[in-house]
Amino acid sequence: MTTQPHAALGAEDLAVDHTLAMLSAGVRFLLDVTPVDADEHRADFLAGLVDEPVFAYRELDADPAVFGAQLDHVALDRVADPTLGDLLRGKHREMRLQLEMLRARGTDDFRQLSVELYGAVGPTLREQAEDLVARLDVGGQPGGSLTAEEFLVLADAEIAAYREEDPDAGIHAEVRPDVSGVLVEGSTLLISESSTIAEVRAHALLQHEVGTHLVTQVNGAGQPVRTLGEGLAGYDETQEGLAVLAEIGSGGLTPFRLRQLAVRVLTVHRMLAGASFREAHTALVDEGVPAGTAYTTVMRVYRSGGLTKDAIYLRGLLDLREHLAAGGGLDLFFLGKFALRDLPLVQDLHDRGILRPPRLTPRWLRDPRAVTRLAEVARTDDLTTLTKGLG
Repeated sequence: MTTQPHAALGAEDLAVDHTLAMLSAGVRFLLDVTPVDADEHRADFLAGLVDEPVFAYRELDADPAVFGAQLDHVALDRVADPTLGDLLRGKHREMRLQLEMLRARGTDDFRQLSVELYGAVGPTLREQAEDLVARLDVGGQPGGSLTAEEFLVLADAEIAAYREEDPDAGIHAEVRPDVSGVLVEGSTLLISESSTIAEVRAHALLQHEVGTHLVTQVNGAGQPVRTLGEGLAGYDETQEGLAVLAEIGSGGLTPFRLRQLAVRVLTVHRMLAGASFREAHTALVDEGVPAGTAYTTVMRVYRSGGLTKDAIYLRGLLDLREHLAAGGGLDLFFLGKFALRDLPLVQDLHDRGILRPPRLTPRWLRDPRAVTRLAEVARTDDLTTLTKGLG
Protein backbone atom coordinates (compact mmCIF):
# COMPACT_ATOMS: atom_id res chain seq x y z
CA MET A 1 0.00 0.00 0.00
CA THR A 2 1.26 3.49 -0.84
CA THR A 3 1.78 5.74 2.14
CA GLN A 4 -0.49 8.76 2.01
CA PRO A 5 1.20 12.17 2.14
CA HIS A 6 1.71 13.44 5.70
CA ALA A 7 -0.06 10.34 7.09
CA ALA A 8 2.64 10.01 9.76
CA LEU A 9 2.24 13.58 11.02
CA GLY A 10 -0.46 14.33 13.56
CA ALA A 11 -2.70 17.37 13.65
CA GLU A 12 -0.75 18.88 16.57
CA ASP A 13 2.53 18.58 14.67
CA LEU A 14 1.08 20.20 11.57
CA ALA A 15 -0.60 22.93 13.62
CA VAL A 16 2.74 24.00 15.11
CA ASP A 17 4.40 23.88 11.70
CA HIS A 18 1.64 25.95 10.09
CA THR A 19 1.76 28.48 12.93
CA LEU A 20 5.50 29.03 12.48
CA ALA A 21 5.07 29.32 8.71
CA MET A 22 2.33 31.90 9.17
CA LEU A 23 4.40 33.94 11.62
CA SER A 24 7.43 33.78 9.33
CA ALA A 25 5.37 34.99 6.38
CA GLY A 26 4.32 38.04 8.40
CA VAL A 27 7.88 39.32 8.75
CA ARG A 28 9.63 40.87 5.74
CA PHE A 29 13.07 40.51 7.27
CA LEU A 30 15.24 41.36 4.27
CA LEU A 31 13.13 44.36 3.31
CA ASP A 32 13.08 45.56 6.91
CA VAL A 33 16.88 45.64 7.19
CA THR A 34 17.46 47.25 3.77
CA PRO A 35 17.57 51.06 3.37
CA VAL A 36 14.73 52.73 1.52
CA ASP A 37 16.98 55.62 0.45
CA ALA A 38 20.20 53.92 -0.68
CA ASP A 39 19.97 55.39 -4.18
CA GLU A 40 19.43 58.89 -2.78
CA HIS A 41 22.80 58.74 -0.97
CA ARG A 42 24.72 57.30 -3.93
CA ALA A 43 25.60 60.53 -5.74
CA ASP A 44 26.75 62.39 -2.62
CA PHE A 45 28.89 59.46 -1.51
CA LEU A 46 30.52 58.97 -4.91
CA ALA A 47 31.17 62.71 -5.10
CA GLY A 48 32.98 62.56 -1.76
CA LEU A 49 30.47 64.78 0.01
CA VAL A 50 29.74 62.17 2.68
CA ASP A 51 31.83 59.26 3.99
CA GLU A 52 29.35 57.40 6.16
CA PRO A 53 25.80 57.47 4.71
CA VAL A 54 23.06 57.52 7.33
CA PHE A 55 20.31 55.40 5.85
CA ALA A 56 16.60 55.35 6.61
CA TYR A 57 14.56 52.18 7.06
CA ARG A 58 10.89 51.34 6.70
CA GLU A 59 8.62 51.11 9.71
CA LEU A 60 8.26 47.52 10.89
CA ASP A 61 4.97 45.96 9.85
CA ALA A 62 5.18 43.42 12.64
CA ASP A 63 5.25 44.86 16.17
CA PRO A 64 8.29 43.19 17.79
CA ALA A 65 6.49 42.86 21.14
CA VAL A 66 3.50 41.16 19.53
CA PHE A 67 5.70 38.97 17.37
CA GLY A 68 7.72 37.92 20.41
CA ALA A 69 4.54 37.08 22.33
CA GLN A 70 3.32 34.99 19.40
CA LEU A 71 6.58 33.05 19.36
CA ASP A 72 6.22 32.46 23.12
CA HIS A 73 2.91 30.72 22.50
CA VAL A 74 4.17 28.27 19.86
CA ALA A 75 3.75 24.85 21.47
CA LEU A 76 6.96 23.19 20.33
CA ASP A 77 6.73 20.66 23.16
CA ARG A 78 3.59 19.23 21.55
CA VAL A 79 5.37 18.12 18.37
CA ALA A 80 5.50 14.33 18.49
CA ASP A 81 7.49 13.57 15.34
CA PRO A 82 11.20 13.79 16.29
CA THR A 83 12.41 14.79 12.82
CA LEU A 84 9.85 17.55 12.44
CA GLY A 85 10.49 18.62 16.02
CA ASP A 86 14.20 19.14 15.31
CA LEU A 87 13.41 21.19 12.22
CA LEU A 88 10.79 23.36 13.92
CA ARG A 89 12.90 24.05 17.00
CA GLY A 90 15.67 25.28 14.73
CA LYS A 91 13.23 27.51 12.86
CA HIS A 92 11.85 28.89 16.12
CA ARG A 93 15.37 29.78 17.35
CA GLU A 94 16.13 31.51 14.07
CA MET A 95 12.94 33.56 14.22
CA ARG A 96 13.86 34.66 17.75
CA LEU A 97 17.23 35.78 16.42
CA GLN A 98 15.64 37.67 13.54
CA LEU A 99 13.35 39.41 16.01
CA GLU A 100 16.33 40.54 18.08
CA MET A 101 18.04 41.80 14.94
CA LEU A 102 15.01 43.88 13.95
CA ARG A 103 15.00 45.40 17.42
CA ALA A 104 18.72 46.17 17.08
CA ARG A 105 18.72 47.85 13.66
CA GLY A 106 21.43 50.49 13.44
CA THR A 107 23.42 49.28 16.46
CA ASP A 108 26.55 47.21 17.08
CA ASP A 109 24.31 44.50 18.49
CA PHE A 110 22.82 44.02 15.02
CA ARG A 111 26.23 43.14 13.61
CA GLN A 112 26.94 40.60 16.34
CA LEU A 113 23.52 39.01 15.93
CA SER A 114 24.12 38.86 12.18
CA VAL A 115 27.27 36.82 12.79
CA GLU A 116 25.19 34.44 14.88
CA LEU A 117 22.60 34.13 12.12
CA TYR A 118 24.76 34.06 8.99
CA GLY A 119 28.26 33.42 10.31
CA ALA A 120 31.47 35.38 9.84
CA VAL A 121 34.24 34.85 7.26
CA GLY A 122 36.66 32.10 8.14
CA PRO A 123 40.28 32.03 6.88
CA THR A 124 39.61 29.41 4.18
CA LEU A 125 36.66 31.29 2.69
CA ARG A 126 38.60 34.55 2.75
CA GLU A 127 41.58 32.95 1.01
CA GLN A 128 39.33 31.49 -1.68
CA ALA A 129 37.72 34.89 -2.23
CA GLU A 130 41.10 36.61 -2.43
CA ASP A 131 42.31 34.02 -4.94
CA LEU A 132 39.29 34.57 -7.18
CA VAL A 133 39.68 38.35 -7.10
CA ALA A 134 43.37 38.01 -8.00
CA ARG A 135 42.89 35.55 -10.88
CA LEU A 136 39.61 36.47 -12.54
CA ASP A 137 39.96 38.36 -15.82
CA VAL A 138 36.86 40.51 -15.63
CA GLY A 139 37.18 43.18 -18.28
CA GLY A 140 33.92 44.90 -19.21
CA GLN A 141 30.60 43.10 -19.44
CA PRO A 142 29.68 42.94 -23.15
CA GLY A 143 26.34 44.10 -24.48
CA GLY A 144 23.81 46.61 -23.30
CA SER A 145 21.64 46.84 -20.22
CA LEU A 146 17.96 46.49 -19.39
CA THR A 147 15.82 48.91 -17.44
CA ALA A 148 13.70 47.69 -14.56
CA GLU A 149 10.59 47.67 -16.75
CA GLU A 150 12.36 45.74 -19.51
CA PHE A 151 13.57 43.14 -17.02
CA LEU A 152 10.04 42.93 -15.59
CA VAL A 153 8.77 41.87 -19.02
CA LEU A 154 11.27 39.00 -19.06
CA ALA A 155 10.41 38.04 -15.48
CA ASP A 156 6.68 38.02 -16.24
CA ALA A 157 7.31 35.73 -19.22
CA GLU A 158 9.39 33.35 -17.09
CA ILE A 159 6.73 33.27 -14.37
CA ALA A 160 4.00 32.73 -16.99
CA ALA A 161 5.83 29.64 -18.24
CA TYR A 162 5.68 28.17 -14.74
CA ARG A 163 2.02 29.14 -14.39
CA GLU A 164 1.27 27.06 -17.48
CA GLU A 165 2.46 24.05 -15.49
CA ASP A 166 0.67 25.07 -12.30
CA PRO A 167 -1.98 27.79 -12.69
CA ASP A 168 -2.24 28.01 -8.90
CA ALA A 169 1.39 29.06 -8.48
CA GLY A 170 0.90 32.34 -6.63
CA ILE A 171 4.09 34.09 -7.70
CA HIS A 172 4.55 37.41 -9.45
CA ALA A 173 7.03 40.21 -10.11
CA GLU A 174 6.76 43.95 -9.63
CA VAL A 175 8.85 47.11 -9.90
CA ARG A 176 9.01 49.18 -6.73
CA PRO A 177 10.68 52.41 -5.65
CA ASP A 178 11.46 51.27 -2.10
CA VAL A 179 13.76 48.30 -2.73
CA SER A 180 17.39 47.99 -3.72
CA GLY A 181 18.42 45.79 -6.63
CA VAL A 182 16.53 42.61 -7.45
CA LEU A 183 15.36 40.25 -4.74
CA VAL A 184 12.68 37.75 -3.80
CA GLU A 185 10.51 38.41 -0.77
CA GLY A 186 8.10 35.56 -0.12
CA SER A 187 6.28 34.82 -3.36
CA THR A 188 7.21 38.10 -5.08
CA LEU A 189 10.16 39.11 -7.23
CA LEU A 190 10.89 42.74 -6.37
CA ILE A 191 12.79 44.92 -8.83
CA SER A 192 14.06 48.36 -7.88
CA GLU A 193 12.80 50.99 -10.29
CA SER A 194 16.36 52.31 -10.54
CA SER A 195 17.85 48.91 -11.44
CA THR A 196 19.82 48.37 -14.61
CA ILE A 197 20.56 44.75 -15.50
CA ALA A 198 23.30 43.77 -17.95
CA GLU A 199 21.72 41.90 -20.86
CA VAL A 200 24.36 39.20 -20.61
CA ARG A 201 23.23 38.58 -17.01
CA ALA A 202 19.46 38.71 -17.49
CA HIS A 203 18.78 35.04 -18.22
CA ALA A 204 21.02 33.82 -15.38
CA LEU A 205 19.43 36.29 -12.98
CA LEU A 206 15.98 34.96 -13.87
CA GLN A 207 17.14 31.41 -13.13
CA HIS A 208 18.58 32.61 -9.81
CA GLU A 209 15.51 34.49 -8.65
CA VAL A 210 12.58 32.79 -10.42
CA GLY A 211 14.00 29.37 -11.27
CA THR A 212 15.35 28.83 -7.75
CA HIS A 213 13.91 31.14 -5.10
CA LEU A 214 10.34 31.33 -6.43
CA VAL A 215 10.24 27.71 -7.59
CA THR A 216 11.28 26.43 -4.17
CA GLN A 217 8.80 28.80 -2.52
CA VAL A 218 5.94 27.31 -4.57
CA ASN A 219 7.11 23.75 -3.95
CA GLY A 220 7.65 24.32 -0.25
CA ALA A 221 4.30 26.05 0.21
CA GLY A 222 2.66 23.00 -1.35
CA GLN A 223 4.15 20.64 1.23
CA PRO A 224 2.34 19.41 4.34
CA VAL A 225 5.33 20.91 6.21
CA ARG A 226 4.59 24.53 5.34
CA THR A 227 7.78 25.92 6.83
CA LEU A 228 9.53 24.48 3.78
CA GLY A 229 7.88 27.29 1.82
CA GLU A 230 8.98 30.06 4.16
CA GLY A 231 12.36 28.47 4.75
CA LEU A 232 13.71 26.31 7.55
CA ALA A 233 16.54 27.54 9.78
CA GLY A 234 19.71 28.48 7.91
CA TYR A 235 18.16 27.92 4.50
CA ASP A 236 19.58 31.14 3.00
CA GLU A 237 23.11 29.85 2.52
CA THR A 238 22.07 26.71 0.66
CA GLN A 239 19.39 28.59 -1.29
CA GLU A 240 21.90 31.16 -2.51
CA GLY A 241 24.41 28.45 -3.36
CA LEU A 242 21.69 26.62 -5.28
CA ALA A 243 20.72 29.83 -7.05
CA VAL A 244 24.33 30.39 -8.15
CA LEU A 245 24.39 26.80 -9.40
CA ALA A 246 21.34 27.80 -11.47
CA GLU A 247 23.41 30.60 -12.98
CA ILE A 248 26.15 28.09 -13.81
CA GLY A 249 23.67 25.52 -15.14
CA SER A 250 22.11 28.11 -17.42
CA GLY A 251 25.53 29.11 -18.74
CA GLY A 252 25.41 32.58 -17.26
CA LEU A 253 28.01 32.77 -14.49
CA THR A 254 30.25 35.55 -15.82
CA PRO A 255 33.69 36.45 -14.44
CA PHE A 256 32.18 39.77 -13.32
CA ARG A 257 29.50 37.93 -11.33
CA LEU A 258 31.93 35.46 -9.77
CA ARG A 259 34.18 38.32 -8.71
CA GLN A 260 31.11 40.03 -7.24
CA LEU A 261 30.50 37.02 -4.99
CA ALA A 262 34.14 37.05 -3.92
CA VAL A 263 34.32 40.78 -3.13
CA ARG A 264 31.14 40.45 -1.06
CA VAL A 265 33.01 37.99 1.14
CA LEU A 266 35.97 40.36 1.44
CA THR A 267 33.70 43.30 2.25
CA VAL A 268 32.00 41.34 5.03
CA HIS A 269 35.44 40.48 6.41
CA ARG A 270 36.51 44.14 6.31
CA MET A 271 33.32 45.30 7.97
CA LEU A 272 33.79 42.82 10.81
CA ALA A 273 37.44 43.91 11.12
CA GLY A 274 36.32 47.49 11.76
CA ALA A 275 36.75 49.18 8.36
CA SER A 276 34.60 52.25 7.76
CA PHE A 277 32.10 52.45 4.89
CA ARG A 278 34.54 54.69 2.96
CA GLU A 279 37.50 52.39 3.64
CA ALA A 280 35.59 49.34 2.45
CA HIS A 281 34.53 51.19 -0.70
CA THR A 282 38.08 52.37 -1.42
CA ALA A 283 39.39 48.82 -1.06
CA LEU A 284 36.93 47.57 -3.69
CA VAL A 285 37.75 50.37 -6.12
CA ASP A 286 41.46 49.59 -5.65
CA GLU A 287 40.65 46.00 -6.60
CA GLY A 288 39.11 47.16 -9.87
CA VAL A 289 35.42 47.21 -8.93
CA PRO A 290 33.57 50.14 -10.56
CA ALA A 291 32.77 52.85 -8.02
CA GLY A 292 28.99 52.58 -8.41
CA THR A 293 29.03 48.79 -8.09
CA ALA A 294 31.33 49.07 -5.08
CA TYR A 295 28.88 51.46 -3.40
CA THR A 296 26.05 48.93 -3.77
CA THR A 297 28.23 46.12 -2.43
CA VAL A 298 29.30 48.11 0.63
CA MET A 299 25.75 49.35 1.29
CA ARG A 300 24.47 45.76 1.30
CA VAL A 301 27.07 44.73 3.89
CA TYR A 302 26.89 47.82 6.13
CA ARG A 303 23.08 48.16 6.17
CA SER A 304 21.32 48.21 9.53
CA GLY A 305 24.63 48.14 11.41
CA GLY A 306 26.38 45.30 9.55
CA LEU A 307 24.78 42.37 7.73
CA THR A 308 27.04 39.39 7.07
CA LYS A 309 24.54 37.67 4.74
CA ASP A 310 26.54 38.46 1.60
CA ALA A 311 29.28 36.02 2.60
CA ILE A 312 26.87 33.11 2.19
CA TYR A 313 26.64 33.17 -1.63
CA LEU A 314 30.18 31.95 -2.21
CA ARG A 315 30.18 29.76 0.91
CA GLY A 316 26.91 28.14 -0.13
CA LEU A 317 28.21 27.51 -3.64
CA LEU A 318 31.41 25.92 -2.33
CA ASP A 319 29.49 23.69 0.10
CA LEU A 320 27.16 22.48 -2.66
CA ARG A 321 30.16 21.90 -4.91
CA GLU A 322 31.54 19.56 -2.23
CA HIS A 323 28.12 17.89 -1.98
CA LEU A 324 28.08 17.25 -5.74
CA ALA A 325 31.70 16.10 -5.75
CA ALA A 326 30.81 13.52 -3.10
CA GLY A 327 28.09 12.12 -5.36
CA GLY A 328 25.17 14.01 -3.84
CA GLY A 329 22.16 15.11 -5.88
CA LEU A 330 20.04 18.24 -6.01
CA ASP A 331 16.52 16.84 -6.39
CA LEU A 332 15.47 17.15 -2.75
CA PHE A 333 16.60 20.78 -2.58
CA PHE A 334 13.77 21.76 -4.90
CA LEU A 335 11.11 20.44 -2.50
CA GLY A 336 11.42 23.61 -0.41
CA LYS A 337 13.88 25.89 1.34
CA PHE A 338 16.25 24.25 3.82
CA ALA A 339 19.92 24.10 4.74
CA LEU A 340 22.35 21.49 3.48
CA ARG A 341 22.94 20.42 7.07
CA ASP A 342 19.26 19.47 7.32
CA LEU A 343 19.31 17.30 4.21
CA PRO A 344 19.27 14.04 6.27
CA LEU A 345 16.14 15.22 8.13
CA VAL A 346 14.36 16.23 4.92
CA GLN A 347 15.48 12.94 3.38
CA ASP A 348 13.82 11.14 6.30
CA LEU A 349 10.53 12.97 5.76
CA HIS A 350 10.74 12.20 2.04
CA ASP A 351 11.54 8.52 2.52
CA ARG A 352 8.59 8.14 4.89
CA GLY A 353 6.22 9.46 2.23
CA ILE A 354 5.45 12.64 4.15
CA LEU A 355 6.60 15.07 1.47
CA ARG A 356 4.84 15.55 -1.84
CA PRO A 357 6.49 15.67 -5.28
CA PRO A 358 7.47 19.20 -6.37
CA ARG A 359 4.78 21.24 -8.09
CA LEU A 360 7.37 22.89 -10.34
CA THR A 361 10.63 21.70 -11.87
CA PRO A 362 13.25 24.40 -12.58
CA ARG A 363 13.26 25.17 -16.28
CA TRP A 364 17.03 25.63 -16.32
CA LEU A 365 17.55 22.11 -14.99
CA ARG A 366 15.72 20.56 -17.96
CA ASP A 367 18.44 21.67 -20.37
CA PRO A 368 20.88 18.77 -21.01
CA ARG A 369 23.67 21.34 -21.05
CA ALA A 370 22.86 22.16 -17.42
CA VAL A 371 23.57 18.55 -16.44
CA THR A 372 26.93 18.76 -18.18
CA ARG A 373 27.75 22.04 -16.47
CA LEU A 374 26.82 20.70 -13.03
CA ALA A 375 29.04 17.69 -13.64
CA GLU A 376 31.86 20.14 -14.32
CA VAL A 377 31.12 21.86 -11.00
CA ALA A 378 31.55 18.51 -9.25
CA ARG A 379 34.84 17.82 -11.02
CA THR A 380 36.66 21.13 -10.69
CA ASP A 381 38.35 22.81 -7.76
CA ASP A 382 38.80 25.97 -9.85
CA LEU A 383 35.58 27.98 -10.10
CA THR A 384 37.08 30.26 -12.74
CA THR A 385 36.77 27.42 -15.28
CA LEU A 386 32.98 27.71 -14.97
CA THR A 387 33.04 31.15 -16.59
CA LYS A 388 34.83 30.10 -19.79
CA GLY A 389 33.77 32.03 -22.84
CA LEU A 390 31.71 34.52 -20.85
CA GLY A 391 32.50 38.21 -20.56
